[in-house]
Amino acid sequence: MRWNYTPVRAESVATLASSLSTTPVVAELLLRAGLAEPAAATRFLQPALATLGDPFLVLNLEAAVDRLLRALRAKERVVVLGDYDVDGVGSTAILVSLLRRLGLSPRYVVPRRLEEGYGLSRTSIDRALEEGNPDLFIALDCGTNSNDEVAYLRSLGVDVIIVDHHRSTEPPATGALLINPHVHPLPGDEAWRYLCTVGLVFKLAHGLLKKLRAENNPVALAIVLKDYLDLVAMGTIADLVPLTGENRVFARHGLRVLAETRRPGLQALMGVSGLKREQGIAPTDISFRLGPRINASGRLADAALSVDLLLSEDPIFCDSTARRLDDLNRERQDIERVITQRAERYVEEHFSAASGLVLFDEAWHPGVVGIVAGRISRKYNRPTIVLGNEGELAKGSGRGLAGFNLVEILVVCSACLESWGGHPMAVGVSLKKARLEEFRAQFDELIRRGRDGGTAEPGLELSGWLDATQLTEQLMEQMEQLQPFGMGHPEPVFGVRGIRLRNRPDVFKEQHYRFAGEDSAGRRLSGVAWRQAERLPPVSVPLELAIQLNWNYYNGSRMLQMELLDWRAV
Repeated sequence: MRWNYTPVRAESVATLASSLSTTPVVAELLLRAGLAEPAAATRFLQPALATLGDPFLVLNLEAAVDRLLRALRAKERVVVLGDYDVDGVGSTAILVSLLRRLGLSPRYVVPRRLEEGYGLSRTSIDRALEEGNPDLFIALDCGTNSNDEVAYLRSLGVDVIIVDHHRSTEPPATGALLINPHVHPLPGDEAWRYLCTVGLVFKLAHGLLKKLRAENNPVALAIVLKDYLDLVAMGTIADLVPLTGENRVFARHGLRVLAETRRPGLQALMGVSGLKREQGIAPTDISFRLGPRINASGRLADAALSVDLLLSEDPIFCDSTARRLDDLNRERQDIERVITQRAERYVEEHFSAASGLVLFDEAWHPGVVGIVAGRISRKYNRPTIVLGNEGELAKGSGRGLAGFNLVEILVVCSACLESWGGHPMAVGVSLKKARLEEFRAQFDELIRRGRDGGTAEPGLELSGWLDATQLTEQLMEQMEQLQPFGMGHPEPVFGVRGIRLRNRPDVFKEQHYRFAGEDSAGRRLSGVAWRQAERLPPVSVPLELAIQLNWNYYNGSRMLQMELLDWRAV
């Protein structure tokens, strides 16, 4: 594995460290993030809720608020349809909860992935209208280019609001109030242009409460908007949007709200996930524990189950539902494990020379292939699309790498596809099986060109070099100012010199190992390596390590731990 490191000017590091009264390590990380000005760096280190922009600066948001006010005053019938992932589920829960507190009784529907497909489909709309036509239909995390579906709703006399953040090359839906900063970018909107739907719904809620509070509405005055940030943080982190601008504000404060959440559903979900709130909630807890359980219902059952959980105040229901989601997640993991193993064999046996991977099998479950795509993409360092069987179609998901915009790539491939959409790093795709080879060749060629003929060998981008003596709890505490890490603000990877292992690493579960080393002063340092048991570092040899730092909690205490990504002998 290649280690890449581009030094930062020592004078710049020293100047910024002095201005902020911080360490050179933190100063270098800030400079790498493009935060050379002390004022900008301070705002980044201290992201305040007060810095959130006026919600009415988002195009069409004020018109949507006014339409919601009409619905509230006339006690209209409202239907909310939200997508089945964490972003869509959280968005639905926020809006339904808020409208209930303000006196409405909105119905909510989540598309059934296997029966109705993604988003604002005609079949999901018809199911939403089974109890009668509403006055207002609100689509969340879908619907940007659903022209036919919006026209159908309008023909029934139903008004439509769409809140979405997906990009599309097709004309946006007309006849609806569309809130989507990617479709309607405005000068000066950089801070909120990259919000996912749950962030946009929070701004919609902010705007609605702002107008109601101006009227001295007692219910609006009593609502603490900050209490919804737990759901905002979950959707923002799970949906892989950049954790910069207002997304950083939402994630930083939302993680704190999440750790103290009073929602019985989230408390139950944390319980089955093995989370201990007193240790705080990290983005990885959402990515690998809470998020997959919420998503599991949409992948294998009915995602409305997750919305029910987030809205419920019944502890007994929440406990049983959380356990049901945990069971579904285990089932999902079993299916995913089998598909991942077969996908890896496909790559090794048939596509080892490919720059971009398109994998398909008739037996694969379309509901879990997105997770497999992420695993394959990371393992082989290549943009990957994994497709399952859906009748005459091959349908699935893709995951990208830094430097490759999957949306732009699929624009070029669109003639091969029946439907597609998503973000630069994550897309959904469907195509006729007869066009699979054509699509595979075109996708591979586009990725190959994007690499400029370069190697597909995985590389590590180092954020800095440290001597082992610098690995201290004080350093970790200083780095906590930079959290949360995530998309657009990756967790630092450090190269570490001056360390030797004391003993042979301890392999566990046949895949991972723990190790203990010492620095030049003889101080003990410990770490863990995941899925690297086939390559153990030698003992008593000077090593260079590529690591990330984290806390290891055990028996009520915490200690600094290295997470080993790669090693090499000096």
